Amino acid sequence: MEERKKVIGRWKLLAILMVCASPIFFSYLTYYVIKPEGRTNYGDFIDPRAYPLPVLETTTLDGKPITLEAYKGKWIMLLVAGGDCLSSCEKKLHDIRQLRLAQGKEMERIERVWLITDAQPIDTILIREFDGTHMLRANPDLVSAWLPVEPDTTVSDHIFMIDPLGNLMMRFPKDADPNKIKKDLYKLLKASSIG
Repeated sequence: MEERKKVIGRWKLLAILMVCASPIFFSYLTYYVIKPEGRTNYGDFIDPRAYPLPVLETTTLDGKPITLEAYKGKWIMLLVAGGDCLSSCEKKLHDIRQLRLAQGKEMERIERVWLITDAQPIDTILIREFDGTHMLRANPDLVSAWLPVEPDTTVSDHIFMIDPLGNLMMRFPKDADPNKIKKDLYKLLKASSIG
Protein backbone atom coordinates (compact mmCIF):
# COMPACT_ATOMS: atom_id res chain seq x y z
CA MET A 1 0.00 0.00 0.00
CA GLU A 2 2.81 2.37 0.97
CA GLU A 3 4.68 1.52 -2.27
CA ARG A 4 1.55 2.23 -4.33
CA LYS A 5 1.20 5.71 -2.74
CA LYS A 6 4.82 6.47 -3.64
CA VAL A 7 4.26 5.45 -7.27
CA ILE A 8 1.08 7.57 -7.48
CA GLY A 9 2.94 10.50 -5.88
CA ARG A 10 5.76 10.20 -8.44
CA TRP A 11 3.25 10.17 -11.32
CA LYS A 12 1.54 13.26 -9.91
CA LEU A 13 4.90 15.03 -9.58
CA LEU A 14 5.81 14.04 -13.15
CA ALA A 15 2.43 15.30 -14.41
CA ILE A 16 2.91 18.65 -12.63
CA LEU A 17 6.42 19.00 -14.09
CA MET A 18 5.13 18.24 -17.60
CA VAL A 19 2.34 20.83 -17.26
CA CYS A 20 4.86 23.43 -16.10
CA ALA A 21 7.40 22.60 -18.82
CA SER A 22 4.93 22.34 -21.71
CA PRO A 23 4.79 26.11 -22.50
CA ILE A 24 8.59 26.18 -22.82
CA PHE A 25 8.58 23.05 -24.96
CA PHE A 26 5.85 24.37 -27.27
CA SER A 27 7.49 27.77 -27.60
CA TYR A 28 10.73 26.13 -28.76
CA LEU A 29 8.78 23.84 -31.09
CA THR A 30 6.94 26.81 -32.59
CA TYR A 31 10.04 28.95 -32.99
CA TYR A 32 12.51 26.34 -34.28
CA VAL A 33 10.25 23.87 -36.10
CA ILE A 34 7.13 25.72 -37.24
CA LYS A 35 9.11 28.98 -37.74
CA PRO A 36 6.87 32.04 -37.50
CA GLU A 37 6.97 34.48 -40.40
CA GLY A 38 9.54 37.21 -39.94
CA ARG A 39 7.27 39.90 -41.35
CA THR A 40 4.12 40.81 -39.49
CA ASN A 41 3.28 44.06 -41.25
CA TYR A 42 1.41 44.43 -44.53
CA GLY A 43 2.91 47.72 -45.70
CA ASP A 44 6.58 48.19 -46.58
CA PHE A 45 8.65 50.10 -44.05
CA ILE A 46 10.66 52.95 -45.55
CA ASP A 47 13.88 54.29 -44.07
CA PRO A 48 12.91 57.87 -43.16
CA ARG A 49 16.52 59.04 -43.46
CA ALA A 50 16.43 58.22 -47.18
CA TYR A 51 13.22 60.20 -47.80
CA PRO A 52 13.13 63.34 -45.64
CA LEU A 53 10.03 65.50 -45.86
CA PRO A 54 10.71 67.97 -48.71
CA VAL A 55 9.21 71.35 -49.50
CA LEU A 56 6.58 70.39 -52.08
CA GLU A 57 5.24 73.88 -52.88
CA THR A 58 1.76 72.75 -51.82
CA THR A 59 -1.32 74.98 -51.74
CA THR A 60 -4.91 74.56 -50.65
CA LEU A 61 -7.60 74.35 -53.33
CA ASP A 62 -8.14 78.10 -53.03
CA GLY A 63 -4.42 78.78 -53.62
CA LYS A 64 -3.18 79.45 -50.07
CA PRO A 65 0.33 78.07 -49.40
CA ILE A 66 0.54 75.26 -46.84
CA THR A 67 3.08 72.52 -46.22
CA LEU A 68 2.82 68.98 -44.88
CA GLU A 69 4.65 70.34 -41.82
CA ALA A 70 1.29 71.85 -40.83
CA TYR A 71 0.09 68.33 -39.94
CA LYS A 72 3.14 67.38 -37.86
CA GLY A 73 2.14 65.76 -34.62
CA LYS A 74 -0.40 63.50 -36.34
CA TRP A 75 -0.13 60.36 -38.42
CA ILE A 76 -0.76 61.23 -42.07
CA MET A 77 -2.33 58.87 -44.57
CA LEU A 78 -1.18 60.25 -47.91
CA LEU A 79 -2.36 59.55 -51.42
CA VAL A 80 -1.38 61.14 -54.72
CA ALA A 81 -3.62 61.56 -57.78
CA GLY A 82 -4.69 64.01 -60.44
CA GLY A 83 -7.73 66.21 -59.98
CA ASP A 84 -9.93 64.10 -62.23
CA CYS A 85 -9.76 61.37 -59.50
CA LEU A 86 -10.64 58.21 -61.38
CA SER A 87 -12.21 55.17 -59.72
CA SER A 88 -8.95 53.94 -58.12
CA CYS A 89 -8.42 57.40 -56.59
CA GLU A 90 -11.98 57.49 -55.24
CA LYS A 91 -11.51 54.03 -53.77
CA LYS A 92 -8.35 55.16 -51.95
CA LEU A 93 -10.13 58.28 -50.65
CA HIS A 94 -12.96 56.07 -49.42
CA ASP A 95 -10.55 53.55 -47.90
CA ILE A 96 -8.50 56.10 -45.95
CA ARG A 97 -11.70 57.72 -44.63
CA GLN A 98 -13.04 54.36 -43.46
CA LEU A 99 -9.67 53.26 -42.08
CA ARG A 100 -9.49 56.42 -39.99
CA LEU A 101 -13.04 55.89 -38.69
CA ALA A 102 -12.24 52.24 -37.89
CA GLN A 103 -9.62 53.36 -35.36
CA GLY A 104 -12.37 54.51 -32.99
CA LYS A 105 -11.13 56.86 -30.28
CA GLU A 106 -7.66 56.82 -31.87
CA MET A 107 -8.94 58.31 -35.14
CA GLU A 108 -8.15 61.85 -33.99
CA ARG A 109 -4.47 60.94 -34.25
CA ILE A 110 -4.77 60.51 -38.05
CA GLU A 111 -5.01 63.10 -40.83
CA ARG A 112 -5.87 62.32 -44.45
CA VAL A 113 -4.03 64.19 -47.21
CA TRP A 114 -4.59 64.03 -50.97
CA LEU A 115 -1.77 65.54 -53.01
CA ILE A 116 -3.30 66.70 -56.30
CA THR A 117 -0.64 66.77 -58.98
CA ASP A 118 -2.35 68.87 -61.65
CA ALA A 119 -4.54 71.96 -62.06
CA GLN A 120 -7.70 69.98 -62.91
CA PRO A 121 -10.71 71.33 -60.98
CA ILE A 122 -12.02 69.02 -58.24
CA ASP A 123 -15.64 67.91 -58.49
CA THR A 124 -17.70 69.59 -55.75
CA ILE A 125 -19.45 66.30 -54.95
CA LEU A 126 -16.03 64.73 -54.32
CA ILE A 127 -15.03 67.57 -52.00
CA ARG A 128 -18.24 67.13 -49.99
CA GLU A 129 -18.09 63.34 -49.94
CA PHE A 130 -14.55 63.32 -48.56
CA ASP A 131 -14.86 66.31 -46.26
CA GLY A 132 -12.04 66.24 -43.74
CA THR A 133 -9.47 65.10 -46.30
CA HIS A 134 -6.89 67.83 -46.79
CA MET A 135 -6.75 68.39 -50.54
CA LEU A 136 -3.49 70.05 -51.52
CA ARG A 137 -2.13 70.87 -54.95
CA ALA A 138 1.52 69.85 -55.29
CA ASN A 139 4.28 69.99 -57.88
CA PRO A 140 4.15 66.54 -59.57
CA ASP A 141 7.91 66.45 -60.23
CA LEU A 142 8.74 67.11 -56.57
CA VAL A 143 6.20 64.51 -55.40
CA SER A 144 7.55 61.85 -57.80
CA ALA A 145 11.13 62.59 -56.79
CA TRP A 146 10.26 62.18 -53.10
CA LEU A 147 7.95 59.16 -52.85
CA PRO A 148 9.44 55.70 -53.48
CA VAL A 149 7.32 53.23 -55.46
CA GLU A 150 7.32 49.51 -56.14
CA PRO A 151 8.57 48.34 -59.55
CA ASP A 152 6.02 48.85 -62.35
CA THR A 153 3.87 51.22 -60.28
CA THR A 154 3.44 54.97 -59.92
CA VAL A 155 3.02 57.19 -56.87
CA SER A 156 -0.74 57.25 -57.45
CA ASP A 157 -0.91 53.45 -56.99
CA HIS A 158 0.06 53.61 -53.30
CA ILE A 159 -1.12 54.92 -49.96
CA PHE A 160 1.76 56.26 -47.83
CA MET A 161 2.12 56.84 -44.09
CA ILE A 162 3.97 59.74 -42.52
CA ASP A 163 4.66 59.58 -38.80
CA PRO A 164 3.95 62.42 -36.33
CA LEU A 165 7.57 63.59 -36.55
CA GLY A 166 7.15 64.19 -40.29
CA ASN A 167 9.01 61.08 -41.47
CA LEU A 168 7.81 59.09 -44.46
CA MET A 169 7.78 55.61 -42.95
CA MET A 170 5.46 53.19 -44.77
CA ARG A 171 4.06 52.42 -48.21
CA PHE A 172 1.10 50.15 -48.90
CA PRO A 173 1.00 48.10 -52.11
CA LYS A 174 -1.01 48.77 -55.24
CA ASP A 175 -4.67 47.77 -54.81
CA ALA A 176 -4.07 47.39 -51.08
CA ASP A 177 -6.45 45.37 -48.91
CA PRO A 178 -8.05 47.82 -46.43
CA ASN A 179 -8.43 45.10 -43.78
CA LYS A 180 -4.68 44.48 -43.78
CA ILE A 181 -3.94 48.23 -43.69
CA LYS A 182 -6.30 48.46 -40.70
CA LYS A 183 -4.21 45.92 -38.78
CA ASP A 184 -1.00 47.85 -39.53
CA LEU A 185 -2.62 51.11 -38.42
CA TYR A 186 -3.84 49.52 -35.21
CA LYS A 187 -0.33 48.23 -34.44
CA LEU A 188 1.30 51.59 -35.28
CA LEU A 189 -1.08 53.56 -33.07
CA LYS A 190 -0.82 51.05 -30.23
CA ALA A 191 2.97 50.98 -30.32
CA SER A 192 3.42 54.73 -30.63
CA SER A 193 2.99 57.22 -27.83
CA ILE A 194 3.38 60.17 -30.20
CA GLY A 195 0.74 61.67 -32.43
